[in-house]
Amino acid sequence: MEYRIEKDTMGEMKVPADRYWAAQTQRSYQNFRIGDEVMPREITRAFGILKKAAALANYNLGKLPEEKKNAIAAACDEVISGSLNGHFPLVVWQTGSGTQSNMNANEVIANRGNEIAGKKLLHPNDDINKSQSSNDTFPTAMHIAAVVAIEDNLFPAMDTLIATLKRLEAENEGIVKSGRTHLQDAVPIAFSQEISGWRNMIEKTKAQLALALEGLKELALGGTAVGTGLNAPKGFAEEVAAQVSALTGKKFVTAENKYHALTSKDELVFAHGALKALACNLMKIANDVRWLASGPRDGLGEIFIPENEPGSSIMPGKVNPTQCESMTMVAVQVMANDVAVGVGASQGNFELNVFMPVIIYNFLQSVRLLADGIRSFESNCVTGIKANKEKMHHNLYNSLMLVTALNPYIGYENAAKTAKKAYKENISLKEACVELGFLTAEKFDEVFRPEEMAYPQK
Repeated sequence: MEYRIEKDTMGEMKVPADRYWAAQTQRSYQNFRIGDEVMPREITRAFGILKKAAALANYNLGKLPEEKKNAIAAACDEVISGSLNGHFPLVVWQTGSGTQSNMNANEVIANRGNEIAGKKLLHPNDDINKSQSSNDTFPTAMHIAAVVAIEDNLFPAMDTLIATLKRLEAENEGIVKSGRTHLQDAVPIAFSQEISGWRNMIEKTKAQLALALEGLKELALGGTAVGTGLNAPKGFAEEVAAQVSALTGKKFVTAENKYHALTSKDELVFAHGALKALACNLMKIANDVRWLASGPRDGLGEIFIPENEPGSSIMPGKVNPTQCESMTMVAVQVMANDVAVGVGASQGNFELNVFMPVIIYNFLQSVRLLADGIRSFESNCVTGIKANKEKMHHNLYNSLMLVTALNPYIGYENAAKTAKKAYKENISLKEACVELGFLTAEKFDEVFRPEEMAYPQK
């Protein structure tokens, strides 16, 4: 491998000749050989956005010449496109402020910008990092990456699942089945009603995430080192937020209190709480689906789900609810990530939080896993759910909890006696009720209508 010599304030470093990074990135690359979790590419892209926005803001405020602004913008466009991802090698397990990833971006943009300009034009600190500090750029990159990931990746996946569940509601309207509470038989419910509960879980958590986005759209940029804005020109914070908004098509604003923006990560904790809520709901939905599909002969068997892969290497013909299992594992990971995000956010000492890389790594992994998991679950399982009407009808009429319909006519205690007699003697509710003398056979038939129990208000 060929090398070139790069210098920083600590001296010279050998850097691979074909890489745009320089001495500070190389030091981090060599000093933190921990794991293989590279800084998320969403953060790399966010740095391209904020560095371009900063250059445009500095230019508009008379702090950066047009030639430098153009070279920086051109290099940033390549960072944003992902074509320079191979020049961002640093792992998550580095300085807790993300300083080295900020310098990685500064060095790559400077060297690529100089190549574009055809001369030594840009300096990583003096030009690319102008009016900035790692302490306000990294939290800004975190917020940009989080907002883009949620709005552009997770929300579309959620919307597709919501639409599929709405279709399933309409298709299964009027099909009544046995409800269940405590894993025990309960009163009837329409299958469409059960599906509507699943749908609303996704809708509710989307609304919670939308609320959390308000805080994530506040940017720390302009606070520089400790929140005072030292070395940033007046109006820079507002101008750079406007430029980020223009570049992303999303409405970002400067954080009202930069001291809070640098040291607190509560907006990310709040947003990840909504991600955890979504994970909890998806866990419930996936578990419902696999319980309802259990069998095919010795389980509930009330729905059919797509058969995607052989389920066993030893049992021929076995098919498992693999998409449900995948979705629930994603949910478990997101719940675990919430612990890391929360603990990391609690470590804001004085004017800076120094757990930012691990916070955003877990946050973005949660968004990515949820979006991918939902798409897979929807397209490979949910969209193909079919009601097993015969089994639903059998289970409905075999349920002892239909006795609840008799409460207004024979009272709670007599209804309980009826259910217990029917269960003990393995006879029907009608037979038990008539034998106990609570109702005549004719009156029982008149008041006992299981399907209507799912629609009591009609």
